[in-house]
Amino acid sequence: MYLEIITPDKIIYSGDVESVKLPGSDGSFGILKNHAAIIATLNKGIVKIVDNKKQIEKFEINGGVVEVLNNKIIVLAENA
Repeated sequence: MYLEIITPDKIIYSGDVESVKLPGSDGSFGILKNHAAIIATLNKGIVKIVDNKKQIEKFEINGGVVEVLNNKIIVLAENA
């Protein structure tokens, strides 16, 4: 599954991942391979990524929107 985290200034992450945990407006939620298509708003919080090598990375965002479609995740985040 491919993930891009984009802010107005730059792309802060792009690459293949195993899972992503996001701070959704209605509570945090996770995305795994073959997740159903979704568009959701995000609150301020931590985006936790587990890449294909089982390495964990975390990014703080100040809210935004996520779209999941066909194993591609795009996070449009407010400046972190």
